[in-house]
Amino acid sequence: MDAIELAGAVRTFTGGGGIGPLDLSIGAGEFVSVVGPSGCGKSLLIDLIGGLLECDAGVVRVGGTAVRGPSVNRQIVFQDGELFPWLTVEENIAYGLRARAETPATIASAVETFLRIVRLERVAHLYPRELSNSMRQRTAIARALVLRPPVLLLDDPFAALDEVTRLIMQRELADLWQLTKSTTVLVTHSVPEACLLADRVVVLSAGPGRVAEIVDVRMDRPRTPEDIAGVAALVGRELRAQVYERGDDHESLAGTMVHRTRPHPLG
Repeated sequence: MDAIELAGAVRTFTGGGGIGPLDLSIGAGEFVSVVGPSGCGKSLLIDLIGGLLECDAGVVRVGGTAVRGPSVNRQIVFQDGELFPWLTVEENIAYGLRARAETPATIASAVETFLRIVRLERVAHLYPRELSNSMRQRTAIARALVLRPPVLLLDDPFAALDEVTRLIMQRELADLWQLTKSTTVLVTHSVPEACLLADRVVVLSAGPGRVAEIVDVRMDRPRTPEDIAGVAALVGRELRAQVYERGDDHESLAGTMVHRTRPHPLG
């Protein structure tokens, strides 16, 4: 059974924009990145899977069950770290564990581990208003990952980070995914980031977003930017085809380390 399924999913808005009909299946433990032109509905896709919004038509299923609202088993990290302003960094990270009634020892150990992973040990006692944008976003990432959720939804979470911190967090996310095997969906504006982290890269068409192309990344981990240069160039060409007029003269894939799969409706 696929961990995540979207079958004919449609969501539109009065002022325009939206997605669908969109068909996509994501296997349990798979890491999928989503790229597409601005306004194609990438963040909307996260909202639908996360249960923050409902489809106008079609269905979104997680674990075979239709999504009817948010769940602690589907953790979302947004573009801007949305933290509890009255809690410190360490209290924000511990929040979900306390709600889950974990033991104090378990909470302390997990928080200590993730403070170290996101390089925030020295500011653990500070409040969100006292943090930089980078620190706030790293806190939000740690708060989600510390729960080791079955499904992790990432809405361009590294966009606010400086280049060096972004590279560090990409590596740490890849390592954590290898350990937890959470089914992960990453929306990003960065084609190299999408290819560096994912098993597959889904390219959405211009809005209303539909699955235009799926690129399988057939490379062992860990990867470097040099490793994924070829597949990043391929995804970039496909993305440009969606931004501009789509053509049928794509370059041959002979000699590349990827396999392109045309999307098909779910049965």
